[in-house]
Amino acid sequence: MRNIGVIIKKQLKDTFKNKTVLIQFVMFPVLALIFENAIHIPDMPELFFTKLFSVMYMGMAPLTSVAAIISEEKEKNTLRVLMMANVKPWEYLAGIGAYVWMICMAGAGVMSTSLPAKDIPFFLGVMAAGFIISIAAGACIGIFSPNQMVSTSLVMPVMLIFSFAPMLAMFNDKIEKVARFFYTQQIRVLLNNMTFDGIKPESLVIIAVNAMLALVLFFAAFKKKGLE
Repeated sequence: MRNIGVIIKKQLKDTFKNKTVLIQFVMFPVLALIFENAIHIPDMPELFFTKLFSVMYMGMAPLTSVAAIISEEKEKNTLRVLMMANVKPWEYLAGIGAYVWMICMAGAGVMSTSLPAKDIPFFLGVMAAGFIISIAAGACIGIFSPNQMVSTSLVMPVMLIFSFAPMLAMFNDKIEKVARFFYTQQIRVLLNNMTFDGIKPESLVIIAVNAMLALVLFFAAFKKKGLE
């Protein structure tokens, strides 16, 4: 736990130095608040922008951040130094994952200020689960990538699919038929219902399968590449 805490503190300090990572955590919560309060269109669904940006935030920020952090520290040999300092790989990954999850949850907390108080627990619970899947997927890419350039090349198409497919699915039935198999699309469905009673078994199954797939790929990447 001590090593995990040190990793979290280290990342908090690095975040304020790395503006590229920092802006990903700030951009969508701020945009959600601005759009939700500044734009009012007749017949627009309630909390449209909050729900839209929440799903995009989930599919983008944790995924790209974890991949960027791990690949950057591999490229700069920071990980090699940490391993020599007796930090175990699982401690490092747990620290990075916990750090990104907490920052993302803080952003989700900002977004939740637009929601009625009774809907906030459901919203935060759903977002928390989605962040975990995105973090696992980002870790796969970060571990597999030898440097930041490769990481960026790999993470961009994955991020675009997970973050933008749910938005495009609202306007195109063909895209919706494909996007329904992504956890971000099912989480969008859950956020639209915003109630525990409205959860469909199909959504839970698809989210669980996505989570299991992300974990399998994570362990496969770690077994093949490790952290060095």
